[in-house]
Amino acid sequence: MSRRAHPRWRALGLLLVVGSPLAGALTAALMLPWVVGPGLAVRSSADLLAPLPGVLSDHTPAGNTVVLAADGSPITWFYRHNRVPVTAEQIAPVMTQALVDIEDARFYEHRGLDVKGTARAAVRNVLAGGVVEGGSTITQQLVKQTLLQAAATGEERQAATEESIGRKLREARLALALEEQYSKSEILTRYLNIVYFGRGAYGVQAAAQRYFSVNAADLTLPQAAMLAGLVQTPGNDDPIVNPEAALERRNQVLERMHDLGHVTDQELAENTVQPVAVVPSEPPRNGCANALIAGFFCDYVQRTLTQVLGIPQAVLDNGGLTVHTTLRPDLQATGDRSVAADLPLGDPLAAMFTAVEPGTGHVLAMSVNRVFGPDPNDPAQESVNLNVAASQGAGSTYKVFVAASALERGLPAWHTITTTDPYVSRVYKNGRDPYIVQNVGRYPATLTMTEALIRSSNTYFVALEDRLGSVEGPVRMAQRMGLFSLDPVADAVVAENRGSFTLGAEATSPLALASAYSTLAANGTQCDPVAVTAVLDRTGAPLTGSDGVPLNTGDVCTPDAVPRAVATTLNQILVGDTALPIGTGTRAAIRGHQIAGKTGTSQDRFSVAFVGYTPQYAASVMLLNPKQNQDLGGYGGRLAAPIWRDAMEPILSGQPGVPFPPAGLRLNAPPPPPPPPRPAPAAPPPPEAPPPPEVPPPSEPPPPPETPTTVEASPPPEEPAPDED
Repeated sequence: MSRRAHPRWRALGLLLVVGSPLAGALTAALMLPWVVGPGLAVRSSADLLAPLPGVLSDHTPAGNTVVLAADGSPITWFYRHNRVPVTAEQIAPVMTQALVDIEDARFYEHRGLDVKGTARAAVRNVLAGGVVEGGSTITQQLVKQTLLQAAATGEERQAATEESIGRKLREARLALALEEQYSKSEILTRYLNIVYFGRGAYGVQAAAQRYFSVNAADLTLPQAAMLAGLVQTPGNDDPIVNPEAALERRNQVLERMHDLGHVTDQELAENTVQPVAVVPSEPPRNGCANALIAGFFCDYVQRTLTQVLGIPQAVLDNGGLTVHTTLRPDLQATGDRSVAADLPLGDPLAAMFTAVEPGTGHVLAMSVNRVFGPDPNDPAQESVNLNVAASQGAGSTYKVFVAASALERGLPAWHTITTTDPYVSRVYKNGRDPYIVQNVGRYPATLTMTEALIRSSNTYFVALEDRLGSVEGPVRMAQRMGLFSLDPVADAVVAENRGSFTLGAEATSPLALASAYSTLAANGTQCDPVAVTAVLDRTGAPLTGSDGVPLNTGDVCTPDAVPRAVATTLNQILVGDTALPIGTGTRAAIRGHQIAGKTGTSQDRFSVAFVGYTPQYAASVMLLNPKQNQDLGGYGGRLAAPIWRDAMEPILSGQPGVPFPPAGLRLNAPPPPPPPPRPAPAAPPPPEAPPPPEVPPPSEPPPPPETPTTVEASPPPEEPAPDED
């Protein structure tokens, strides 16, 4: 409302001045049924003691929901109104006094309605040519603001603001009822926590921070006077954009406080000459697109809260919750730097680094060379969570699932197969034609499972699938390990007996890939990805569901999802991928640490991957173009493994190395039988010959580390090739 009164309002003001006794009588008559009258005592008692609407019966308005990282630092907030509730003790007394003096000087005398005060305020406002004193009581304003801010529909908002006698009478009744049930201090504190001060700040704490960067408890006299003056016309008296109007309004409040004896002559003289001094601060971030850190992780958290835990978005925005998450800010930061250093923001190619904790499933980081945001015209923004979405295959990373299934079936790590190159499958078909696969680069014809996995031989693993007779074992193994992105197509892959499964043809989620390999890192214990560890309500108690039971945010783990002997054996084999010269992931090696891992490249190099892990961390890196198929021009060992190393090295270099436990199964071929005993004299047999090296030297020069990849010759039209979804 403008302080320059319209002539119509001036005329009304003069009428009130001249006819104020009549106006008071009319107002009293309107309020009479709820206030006095022996004949209406029963009606008054019933109305005043009737249950208040839920939003009015709550002592404390809800504040912002805050989302915290594992170390307690904030990630973001969710709120409809920026509000931080405080107690009466957390509000400077001078703030309380300033508000009462300018808005409702008889607050401590009336019982919710103040006919005399309303008439007096109208006269003072007319004479001053603007709003210098509020007309409604603080209790009435609390009713109106509470109903307005709690309105969820247009009809409710209209009912809370319409200019009608019915609304006024309803507010009056509720104000009287509030005064019957709550103390003056409670009403005043609730009002100071709910009233709007402009610039998106609801409540005195948010306003003190927004305008002065201080807490409500530390407000000074001129600061309190300025905030109290903002309540009536926050847009007109904004001290940041309109300091002259703000100064005038602040001084009106100071003069009112002086008139009522709450400011001395000296205080008035000293403070009215001071200019408005603001130290503004930005409001808290709101939502995942504005998160301080880890926007894609924040999106995953939000979806967990609303879709998994069943918390409505309205409760998230208005409930004042505290959400504890699993995010490791240090790992998130190194992941962010690593992907951005490799591919800048806005590059058509996306690089995703996704880390989880073995044994708990806690999601530690989600980095992308993108900003989580909704603008489709900004190439640096992405609204699809690329860390979670499944779009392209992960190549030879799937060979681990085949190896795990074979080991579980009893085939040893030294299981040897000799293949041709190209290799024609004896089990799988390309429609009605033979199913043919070949390697990239030169490979020995004869390999053990250990060698083939480290070298990433395509021909060996299709031949290994032949010996298993079906892909069902490898597919179910991948599901047991936690490759949840496979679930929608797993039955179809089994039914069609797709031999390309070992070549990683299926669309793969980076999070699912990291999660599956974390099962090996945890020696066979599979844990579902978890991002939220606790949700607390506004009081700090665990949030409950509709059944009154606290929401389940605990870890969900399955011990022995993979036999421990199988998992520990694969761990020891996969260390060779980064540690041995013939490994494809040597660019991920970190001095002083055992890194197990596996590279992967889909057909036509539309995507590349590397999954690396230690007993403490498991993380995947995937690179692809999320908008269209594009040849990346390289392989997983060259493109993905260095990103993994750059992200993990700062974390691991400050920690002692943690070795993997010994393999549960023999990795090498059994020793030759001992020679026959000598006829005489009898002698004990010689000691067992030492096993040969874990990986015998190749009979021909090994290919470069980045060249082994999953490329399939003559892809079958009826089953997906590695470059298809």
